Amino acid sequence: MNALVRRGVARSGFPCIWRGKFFSSGNEPAESHQVTPVLRHLMYKIKSTGPITVAEYMKEVLTNPAKGYYVHHDMLGEKGDFITSPEISQIFGELLGIWFVSEWMSSGKSTTFQLVELGPGRGTLTGDILRVFSQLGSVLKNCDISIHLVEVSQKLSEIQALTLTEEKLPLERDADSLVYMKGVSKSGIPVSWYRDLKDVPRGYSFYLAHEFFDVLPVHKFQHDEKRDHVEVCPEAGIIIQELAQRIALTGGAALIADYGHDGTKTDTFRGFCGHQLHDVLTAPGTADLTADVDFSYLRRMAQGKVASLGPVEQRTFLKNMGIDVRLKVLLDNADEASVKQQLLRGYDMLMNPQKMGERFNFFALLPHQRLHGASQERNGRQSKTPTSSVAGFDELVWQ
Repeated sequence: MNALVRRGVARSGFPCIWRGKFFSSGNEPAESHQVTPVLRHLMYKIKSTGPITVAEYMKEVLTNPAKGYYVHHDMLGEKGDFITSPEISQIFGELLGIWFVSEWMSSGKSTTFQLVELGPGRGTLTGDILRVFSQLGSVLKNCDISIHLVEVSQKLSEIQALTLTEEKLPLERDADSLVYMKGVSKSGIPVSWYRDLKDVPRGYSFYLAHEFFDVLPVHKFQHDEKRDHVEVCPEAGIIIQELAQRIALTGGAALIADYGHDGTKTDTFRGFCGHQLHDVLTAPGTADLTADVDFSYLRRMAQGKVASLGPVEQRTFLKNMGIDVRLKVLLDNADEASVKQQLLRGYDMLMNPQKMGERFNFFALLPHQRLHGASQERNGRQSKTPTSSVAGFDELVWQ
């Protein structure tokens, strides 16, 4: 069965058979050829209309409304297929919350702002950020904050609502509306759900995309000028252009955290199931598909409308944000040895170069005026120090 899909999937419209280390060799045992609903759908599609691109395959497998992996699975956590940083340690979300408050203060303390998260997972990250907002209530007391979540999965949106909203207040639901669900957080902040970034109201906003861009469909090309294999994600380019336009017009910032590279890697398309690498063509719809984010592409797609910072390694960003200080406070306040061990394990996972420390990167988009005319692009290889530093990319300094 899988052979039909292999012959039908194409790179940029040209039929091909993958034989990379993350792809099927065609010699798997018969029991691995599970005929899933997604596979049946793809076989029918290919037989009816011909070969499909890698991007089409990835989109169908992950977000097909009837059968897609993200639409009907809770894939996060130990029982899922992968674990994200917010699920590992509360410190991660707390430091990101501090980053947004720091940027809000540095850009003039607007009387209102929207926090917009793309692909919020289980809602854990936004929950940790909201806890920081509550703890800094005296700083934010004159600011009208609202939460806007962009989520295509009905399953995950329900989990997010359980994580974030006040149980005593019923959710408002309207499947036909651009805002398909509304609620109120446990701290009294309004929360709204959308299927597309374009549906989120414009205005002074901070955007967060954590492990979001890596699951957007990629086209794969070979025999390029500099790299023999290139992955291009047009959908990521469209979203970056939308973010850049919004930030340039109404202010705010976007913080992107993902595993990726700065235009150096080649073939990164792979699958994960049960925390293990998984053949991307086996049992489609039962495993996560992902590709590393090309941050150099995101920078180009901003088209100079906003300034960009990064990418910087996660361990550098979190260290600049004060993770060591926060860890010490939590360890000093922890009474049980098991809690202390959990905190230390989480810290190691986030910071260890062999784990997430070097593999994950942070990247930001900000208005040009935020940097006061400094260099519009900064990364590890070339940088100019802005007259106004940006936390995470420089050491955090409270003003």
